[in-house]
Amino acid sequence: MASSGKGTFQPDSDVHISFEDQQKINKFARLNAKVDDIKQELKTKQNDLKNLDEAVDELGLADDTEKIPYLIGEVFVCQSLEETLKSLEVTKSKKDDEIKELHAKYAELKSQMGELKVHLYGKFGSHINLENEED
Repeated sequence: MASSGKGTFQPDSDVHISFEDQQKINKFARLNAKVDDIKQELKTKQNDLKNLDEAVDELGLADDTEKIPYLIGEVFVCQSLEETLKSLEVTKSKKDDEIKELHAKYAELKSQMGELKVHLYGKFGSHINLENEED
């Protein structure tokens, strides 16, 4: 029975992987792992930013005379509404900067991965699969 299915293992294929090529494959794998970590961190920070936006919206309904508990580290500090809103804006600004920095790192890593893909696919063609299932 001859199998013509896609992805069939061919033990006699003439693919030789040099040390340099293996290093590039390993580098691609490390970059791919970093990209996955950055994606996860981006999701977390974007969720944090969304929560901060919701907190600002909720505080819009608060009375000016109330003291608002605000978490700093592991301690709640009671602040006026105005001080709390200022603190939230500072925190949002920092979170925005962190997100921008992560996007820049993500773009740089994807660029490096693109260069490696061109080289590795050029050399190995269909004998190598560098595509991520979730992309």
